[in-house]
Amino acid sequence: MPTLLDFRRRIRSVKNTQQITRAMKFVAAARLRRAQEAALAARPYAVELARVLRSTMARIESPEHPVLAVRPENNILVIVLTGERGLAGAWALSWPAELFLVPVWSLWAGH
Repeated sequence: MPTLLDFRRRIRSVKNTQQITRAMKFVAAARLRRAQEAALAARPYAVELARVLRSTMARIESPEHPVLAVRPENNILVIVLTGERGLAGAWALSWPAELFLVPVWSLWAGH
């Protein structure tokens, strides 16, 4: 049977874990806010760049560039984005490996 000292240690341990988790939430919130501010600050540049590209493409009669060429789909690229590890390290490391067990062509809507 646990003693009073064991209970006190456990309570202290849980409080320390809560404190660490709270600090991690604050850090994540600050990072998210900075990322949102950066995205909002970049929006005018993206809008203007899109306008310039549309204007340029409208003035070209027949755009012949390798990037714009229509080709058959032989290879499919799957880009896997995972979260930052933090306290969910096991989750972030386990599901990308499971992704490769799924046939890639079943992920592609056209196949």
